[in-house]
Amino acid sequence: MLKSYDGDHLTRIAMPIGGIGTGTVSLGGRGDLRDWEVMNRPAKGFTPAMTRNRPSGVECIGPFFALWCRDAKGATHSRCLEGPLPWEDYEGPTGSRALNHGLPRFASARFDAAYPLASIQLSDDELPLQVRLEAFNPLVPGDEEASGLPVAVMRYVLHNPGSQTVKASVCGCVPNFIGTGPNDLGKEFEIEHKHGEGTGNINQTRDGENITGLFMQNTSLDPHHPYRGTMALSTFNSQTVSKRTQWNTRPWAGGSLEFWTQFSQDGVIADQDGPGQNQHPMAGLAVSLELPPGQSRSVTFFISWHFPNRLTWWRRKDGQYPVIGNHYTARFPDAWAAAEHTSKNLPSLEKRTVAFVRSVVESDVPDVVREAALFNVSTLRTQTCFRTPDGYFYSWEGCGDTTGCCHGSCTHVWNYESTLALLFGNLSRGTREIEFHHATDELGLMAFRVDLPLAAGRQFSAAAADGQMGCLVRLYLDWQLSGDDAFLNKLWPSAKKALEFCWLPGGWDADKDGVMEGCQHNTMDVEYFGPNPQMTGWYLAALRACEEMARHLGDTAFADTCHDLFTRGSRWMDEHLFNGEYYEHHVRPPSEGVSILKGLNVGMGAKNNADPDFQLANGCLVDQLVGQMYADLAGLGAIHDRDKVRATLASILRHNRRSNFRGHFNNMRSYVLGDETALLMASYPRGHRPRFPMPYYNEVMTGFEYVVAIGLIQQGKLEEGLRVVSDISSRYDGRKRSPFDEAECGHHYIRAMAAWGCLLAWTGFHYSAVAGVMRFRLADVDSNTKWFWSTGQTFGSVTQQRYAEHVDVVLEIIEGSLNIQRMDLTGNEAVFSGTPGATDRNLGPGSHRLRIVTKP
Repeated sequence: MLKSYDGDHLTRIAMPIGGIGTGTVSLGGRGDLRDWEVMNRPAKGFTPAMTRNRPSGVECIGPFFALWCRDAKGATHSRCLEGPLPWEDYEGPTGSRALNHGLPRFASARFDAAYPLASIQLSDDELPLQVRLEAFNPLVPGDEEASGLPVAVMRYVLHNPGSQTVKASVCGCVPNFIGTGPNDLGKEFEIEHKHGEGTGNINQTRDGENITGLFMQNTSLDPHHPYRGTMALSTFNSQTVSKRTQWNTRPWAGGSLEFWTQFSQDGVIADQDGPGQNQHPMAGLAVSLELPPGQSRSVTFFISWHFPNRLTWWRRKDGQYPVIGNHYTARFPDAWAAAEHTSKNLPSLEKRTVAFVRSVVESDVPDVVREAALFNVSTLRTQTCFRTPDGYFYSWEGCGDTTGCCHGSCTHVWNYESTLALLFGNLSRGTREIEFHHATDELGLMAFRVDLPLAAGRQFSAAAADGQMGCLVRLYLDWQLSGDDAFLNKLWPSAKKALEFCWLPGGWDADKDGVMEGCQHNTMDVEYFGPNPQMTGWYLAALRACEEMARHLGDTAFADTCHDLFTRGSRWMDEHLFNGEYYEHHVRPPSEGVSILKGLNVGMGAKNNADPDFQLANGCLVDQLVGQMYADLAGLGAIHDRDKVRATLASILRHNRRSNFRGHFNNMRSYVLGDETALLMASYPRGHRPRFPMPYYNEVMTGFEYVVAIGLIQQGKLEEGLRVVSDISSRYDGRKRSPFDEAECGHHYIRAMAAWGCLLAWTGFHYSAVAGVMRFRLADVDSNTKWFWSTGQTFGSVTQQRYAEHVDVVLEIIEGSLNIQRMDLTGNEAVFSGTPGATDRNLGPGSHRLRIVTKP
C-alpha cells in the first residue's frame, strides 16, 4: 500500500476496478460498490437498486457484501461489510436516502491504496473477527490482455484474534440490473418485453470447472441493445457455498427483512417459497467457513460482466448508432467465461500485478510522485477508454456523468501523457497507426478526432497544430522504446506528409522559417494567430523527431531540412518571443487577401480573423514549455535555451501559482476553490490582457500543472516540482475529490495521465531500443537508490549503490527482455558484456550487474 485515507477522507473515494477497455465498478472509501459503469457508457452516481413493492416506492437496497459470525458462546453478529455512512447521507424526506442505509455496519473503516490494489480495514470491537477487504483487477505493464479483464476481484480476509473457534459466512448480493442504467439514450433503445410482464431479468445458479455462483442475463432485450449482455457473481467451488437466485416480493420491504433474517440465523441462504421479484432480482452467494484461534481465512468473489454492443461516438444521419463492439467480449463468450479465466489464472495475475506495484512503491521517489503516476493510470480502465474487436485502443477526452466527453482520441489532449507508451507499448503503437494510416489524408492533414467505424476515420477533416506535431514526437518515442524499424518504415511516408503539411500555402509555417505563424487550432479549443511558445515548441520538437527518424531511414535531404528549420526556429523563438521573464504570444491576424488552408480554422474561436478574440497575447501560459517537456522525455534534447527555460519556469511559479482562491474570479469551470493552491492556466503580470483572452485562462487543470512539475524536475528544481504535485494531491484528498478522478472536460481526463512523466523526470529515465541504451539520473554519493522503470514491453527496477568514484548498478528485469548494450548515468557509462541471460544483446528476467566509474 502507498497511501492511507482515514474516516474523514473516505466520502469522495471511488477507485475504478476493471480492465482496459472493459468498463468498471468503483470501490467507495467505506467499502461500498458504486458507479457501475459496465454497460458501455459512463454511469456516475449509478448504483443499481433492487426494485421492491412497498408503499413508499423508495428503493434502498443495492449491491452489498455482508458478514455473519458466531462465537464459541453462541452469540451471533451480522454486518454489512462497509464502514459508517457519511453525515451528509443521514437526512432526507423519509430519512436517509443512501442505499443500504438500514443495514448494520462496521464502526470504522480505513482505505489504503496503491493502484490497482486497494485494501479496506474494517473495525468493530463488538465482533470477534477482524476484517480486511482486498480488491483489485490485474494490471501488468506490457500485457494488455492480462490487464483487460472484465472482472472485479473482491477478497475478504477474516482474522480470529481470540482463543476460541469462530464460525463465519461472507455473502455477496448483486441485483440483476441488466437493461437498466442512467444513460439518456432515449427512445432508440426502449426495452422490448418478449415474455409478457416483467423485464426478462433472470438469475441462474451455475457450477463451473473452477468456480460456482450465479449467472445473470436479460432475455427481453433486443440483440443489438447496448445494455444487452451478461453478468456473474462467483467464487471458488472448493468451499461450502449457498446461493439464492432472488429475494421474494413482499409488502413493506418484507423481502429484505426475510433475507436478513435468514442470513442472520446461520450465514446460509436459499431461495424461499413465495412471490419472486419481477424486476432486478437480487443474486446472493454465501461462503461458510470456520476460523480457529489466531488464524486467518480469505473468501474471494468475482464480479464479472460482458456487454458486447458498444456504440460508436455519435448517432449517424439516419438516426442510428452503429455497433462497433468491444475487444474484451471477443475474447470471452460471456461473463461466466471471463470469471472462469480469471479464477484459473488468479495466482499468476495477482503475483504479476503485485510485482509491478511493489516495484513502484519501493522506488526511492517522493510519495506524491508515485501516487500521481499510479493513481492516474486508472483512467485507462474507465469508460473514457475502450478497445474495438480489432484490438485498437480509443478514448474520449473524459467522461460526463452518463456520456463520453469530446470524441475521437483527441490528439491535442493525448499529447500530454506518456503513460500508455511506457506501460502498454502495443496499444500506443496502435494509436500511431490510427493517426497516420487512418486519420491522415494525402496532403498530410491529420484529423485530430478520428471517427468510427474506422473506415470513416478522416471524416472529421480538421487539423490541430499541437495535436499533429505531438503525434510526430510520440511516433519517435514509440519507435525508440520498441526499436521496431518495420513499424517506423510503415508509418514514415504519412508522418513525413504530416510535417510537410505545415509548409503548404496558407498553412502553419507557410514561409518555412521554423516558426508557426498561421491559423493554429489547439488544445485551448480556439485558433491562435501568430507565433506563440506552445505551438512553436511542439513544432520544434517535431522537427527534431523527424530529423532523427529521417536520418535513421537514410532520408538525408529531409533530415537536413528539418535540422535547418529547427535551428532557425529555435533561435528565432528565443530571440523574439522571450520577454525577459517568459515566452509570449505575438498576435498576427492573417494579412488581407491571404487565405487560410482548408481544415485549419475549426470555427471554435474568433469570428473576426482581422481582430481575433481568444488569443493568449502577452500572457504567461502555464504549459508554454510543453514542447521542451516532451522533447526531454523522448530524449530529443534542448529545443530552447536552457537558461530561458529555467527563467520561464520560475516566472510561471511566481505569476500563476495561487495559494488562496477565495478572491479569485473565474467565469468558466472551477476545479479549485477556497483556500486550495494551484497554478492558473494563464496570468497577465504585465497587464494588457485581451478583452476576451484564451477562454480557459482563469481555470486550473491538473494535466497542465503536471507539465510545469515535470519541467521543473527536469531542470533540477526538485523541491519546486514536488510542491506542484503536492498541491494537486492535497486537492484530491478523498474528502473533497476522488484521488482516482482528476477531471477537466469530464471525469477521468486523459491529460491528467501526464503525471507519469513526473516519475520519468525524477529518475531521469530514458530508453532507446534502437541504440540499446538506458539512461538514469546519477544518484547521490553514499546512497543506495532504487527506481522503477518500464519501456512499454518490459519493466523492472534499477539500484545504484553510489560511492565516491564509482557506482555499482543492479538492473532487475521483472518481466520481458531488454535490448541493452550500455547504461548511462548522467553521462557516466558502462557496457553490458558477458551478462548471464544475455542473447543477441537481449537481457532476460533476473538481476544484471555492472560497475560504472564516475567522472570527477
